[in-house]
Amino acid sequence: MAKRRATHDGDRASLEQRNHELSILNAITAALNRSVQLDEALQAALKEVAELLNLQTGWVWLVSAETSGFYLAATQELPSGLTIHPELMEGSCYCLDTYAAGDLDGAANINVVSCSRLKKLVDENDGLRYHASIPLYAHEQRLGVLNVASRDWRQLSADDLRLLHTIGDLLSIAIERAQLFQRSADLGAAEERNRLARELHDTLAQGLTAVLLQLETADALLETRAEPLRIRKALHQAMASTRTSLEDTRRSVLDLRAAPLEGRNIAEALAQLVNDLEHRQHLQVGLTVTGAHTPLPARLEVGLYRIAQEGLRNVVRHAQAQTVLLQLIITPQQVQLLIEDDGLGFEAATIKGEHFGLIGINERTKLLGGQLRIESAPESGTRLEVTLPLEQTL
Repeated sequence: MAKRRATHDGDRASLEQRNHELSILNAITAALNRSVQLDEALQAALKEVAELLNLQTGWVWLVSAETSGFYLAATQELPSGLTIHPELMEGSCYCLDTYAAGDLDGAANINVVSCSRLKKLVDENDGLRYHASIPLYAHEQRLGVLNVASRDWRQLSADDLRLLHTIGDLLSIAIERAQLFQRSADLGAAEERNRLARELHDTLAQGLTAVLLQLETADALLETRAEPLRIRKALHQAMASTRTSLEDTRRSVLDLRAAPLEGRNIAEALAQLVNDLEHRQHLQVGLTVTGAHTPLPARLEVGLYRIAQEGLRNVVRHAQAQTVLLQLIITPQQVQLLIEDDGLGFEAATIKGEHFGLIGINERTKLLGGQLRIESAPESGTRLEVTLPLEQTL
């Protein structure tokens, strides 16, 4: 009798455990299905995983389709040290090296490992030293790694392994779906650019034809010594047609301007910008990039490039600096662009209309939903900091 009761209790406990696991998986599936945007889906899923499994933190690494390098795609309550020092999330680590080598294949190898990044923190690791690494695959294609951490982890049970493996499968499916959606959107954007290119060609051709006809009319009137009023009317019509064509062309060019980066990502474009500047000017420019493999929307890359371009141009024109530091820091939440020089500086509170470069940078930053901060004083150099949010734009 006692043996039968023990068996019954064991079956009941097992059933409750399975129901609990199913409720967790259902919640995560619902979170992943709320959006086809990759960053939104990953962020929602991470939050659910952390809350449902009572974990302190988690983050997702994805493989860049362009560079094959890893970038930090989503985070949930990172330890304060990793938030303050985002550069510690750069480069390789034990779990990424193991994954790249193909050793994180399958649930049997999902396990708790000592985190090499957390080891670098002394007082700012929030009591965390270990994390579980869950490999993410789409068929044979490597997608990335999910890391989740708890302060009291030492060993995973078979049930934990099975649950984490299933969560990894759900994330992999969501990532593959989001990537397919993005490819479809990119194809649509390419078709739209082609349409705009045809429209631009037609607009220019028609506008220039109209201008040419009106100028030829004015020329013919001059030959016949017509009344000046008739000649002036033809010239005014030509000028009006020119203005209309110019405005149409400007609008089309703004739509077509996907990026001035010539097929490069923002990190590569900034490196080229710095290299060109050093060759043209007697100026030492340092560049550091955190999150170089993180994909950004084209309009954000264009905006960052233009801001960096204008900021460096201001340094050359006005600062009389010897050295400049250019920093780009990309995290899942935001992008920061910093330009710091050792030049003449100025009173930051007295920026007036003649500072067109800074005004243009401020306007471009606001259009991208960001904030501009300027620190400067006479003879103390200048620090320009642009912060752009990513959560709404990716």
